[in-house]
Amino acid sequence: MEENDDNIQFKISDELIENVEQLIEAKDDTNILALLNDFHHADIAEILEETDIDHATYVIKLLDSEKTSDVLMELDEDTREKILATLSAKEIAEEIEELDTDDAADIISELPQDRQQHVISQIEDQEHAQDIKDLLRYDDRVAGGLMAKELVKVNENWRITRCVKEMRAQAEDVTRVHSIYVVDNDNKLIGRLSLKDLLIAPTRDHISDIYIPKVDYVYVDEDIEEVAKIMQKYDLEAIPVVDKNKTLLGRITIDDIVDVIREEAEKDYQLAAGITRDVEADDSIWKLTKARLPWLLIGMFGGLGAASIINGFSYAMTEFPKLLIFIPLVQATAGNVGVQSSAIVVQGLANDTVKGEIFKRLLKEFILALVNGVAIAAIVLIISHFIFQTSYLVSATICIALISVIVMAALIGTFIPIFLDKRGIDPAVATGPFITTSNDVFGILIYFLIAKFILGF
Repeated sequence: MEENDDNIQFKISDELIENVEQLIEAKDDTNILALLNDFHHADIAEILEETDIDHATYVIKLLDSEKTSDVLMELDEDTREKILATLSAKEIAEEIEELDTDDAADIISELPQDRQQHVISQIEDQEHAQDIKDLLRYDDRVAGGLMAKELVKVNENWRITRCVKEMRAQAEDVTRVHSIYVVDNDNKLIGRLSLKDLLIAPTRDHISDIYIPKVDYVYVDEDIEEVAKIMQKYDLEAIPVVDKNKTLLGRITIDDIVDVIREEAEKDYQLAAGITRDVEADDSIWKLTKARLPWLLIGMFGGLGAASIINGFSYAMTEFPKLLIFIPLVQATAGNVGVQSSAIVVQGLANDTVKGEIFKRLLKEFILALVNGVAIAAIVLIISHFIFQTSYLVSATICIALISVIVMAALIGTFIPIFLDKRGIDPAVATGPFITTSNDVFGILIYFLIAKFILGF
């Protein structure tokens, strides 16, 4: 058994997994509990991921609901789905009651539609059950689908003494108190309360005398990516969620936003790599094929397009065979420049740092591409003439074409993500295969058109 030292990062060993599995096989509940008792719930989830579903289910049923509810949230979605399928509606409800409403709603939303209502009906805390039902109404891409109902709020008309009493009662249901929100008699958000101001205020004062009117908030139908940008920009640990009338509905905490940022980064990375669906390495071959094949087909047709262009200029290969040697250079350079430009723009759009007119952005990219193009062309000019023994005219043709292709690729790589973003399409699709394929085709076309103009074939 490994010691779970708070100062040492937890790492799974083969010995630990083997020990856990042996204890489960022997149904040695006492030693299983003793072994796992000191582990963090995230560590237990990591252990269960390495065992089979039957063993994982056995441990989930053995541990108390307060701990297993947290373990379930840390499990991979596919593993959690398989475990939940083995639990009764009553057993799931017991786990759900230990979770905050946002986490509870997430788990229930993963269940089949007919089972969701059955599980909710088994939850003894009717207020908790109703809150979960309310959250299930929201799409998971908006703030309402991410918020939790648990929060601490006080009325502006309360005296300090009543405020403290009410806060104590509310705090029992809140895992972590990030902020204290102030509402009016209609439950409309009007501000926030500083704990320091509360502690030093005379007990006869009202909350209206000491609360801070300025408070950041998001609307319940706000896109979660926008919520993430707001919390990231203002360095917020939590943000309240309101409806169009500013009625306080819930709050979103930083741990949920970190998950959103990670998921968006993974999605954008996969889109940039030409993967159209959210997949993982251990998904089925069929699911991985469906995710990868569309962009591969686009790349195939792009390659056929480039081949058609080359075929259209095949007569020039007889007269100037050296042009053929530099086709891979032109394609690779165009693809690399396009991906670099689009990746920077996509990152800027994600961080909300790409601002101003498109023309200024394109002009800057044009100048940068021109500088890089001239530098690369100068090196190619020397290499092509002295190593590949090309004539000065052919070397000059290659270099001029290379500069033109680099500028073209940079402008396409910059313009396309901005254009897609303004049309409400994820700009990450512009990177990777899309940019590489389009620049390959246009790069070859420009290469031969410039060669035809200069060399006169």
